[in-house]
Amino acid sequence: MSRFPEPVEGGNEGGGVASTSSANGGSPLLVERHDDRVVATLDRPSVRNAIDQATIDALHVLCAELEAIPRTLILTGAGGVFASGADIAELRERRADDARAGINANAFVRVAELPMPVIAALDGFALGGGAELAYAADIRIATPALRIGNPETGLGIIAAAGASWRLKQIVGDARAIELLLTGRAIGADEALEIGLVSELHPADELLPAAHAIADRIARNDRAATIATKRVFRAPRESHPTVDLEAQAALFESPEKYRRMTEFLERKQK
Repeated sequence: MSRFPEPVEGGNEGGGVASTSSANGGSPLLVERHDDRVVATLDRPSVRNAIDQATIDALHVLCAELEAIPRTLILTGAGGVFASGADIAELRERRADDARAGINANAFVRVAELPMPVIAALDGFALGGGAELAYAADIRIATPALRIGNPETGLGIIAAAGASWRLKQIVGDARAIELLLTGRAIGADEALEIGLVSELHPADELLPAAHAIADRIARNDRAATIATKRVFRAPRESHPTVDLEAQAALFESPEKYRRMTEFLERKQK
């Protein structure tokens, strides 16, 4: 089957009318659009949403849209699975030049660098490339059924689409290298304990919980949200200059003045 093998252990309040791109024509990504957010669902049920070239192509198209019109992105998977990994049938045939092209890595970088926040809502397997796509999100929540990890070394390759640098930023060097070298997949409780995910929800509450986070983000100033994400992801040597320049722009914003005025008026009542 074209996916990573299973590991062996040793409420939407957003405004706007949604428009949906369905799986007509075999699209691997279902896209539901709202005024302030987009929900993208990986949908290749026959291979547990394994990430193939068509999925990567669809992610690039979606990223182009969200770069032009920034909105919060919720990433999830259909059928009780986020993504069981990269498509092994395709991966087996790739050669050195394909590796250097960074097919998955470049797509996940683009997801990570979207202007507005990315929320990954994880259920079931998130393995290999599926885990790396999850690591590219700003916020990760999950169900108790989550199994997440990087078994790439067992297949004779490395986790080269982001795990080698993103995972240690999320959970720290010691835990990240242990997970990468052993290829061990962890469950939801351990993922929560080490900070890989921030919340656990029953499966039927997972997407509403993701929407609740998006609702909270939507109540904040959009420009400040975009600036916060950009500054947070800036390299250490860019601080504090990058923070101060972002703050300087926001200090001149009419929205900053309006929000602070409303705050002061509420306090006076």
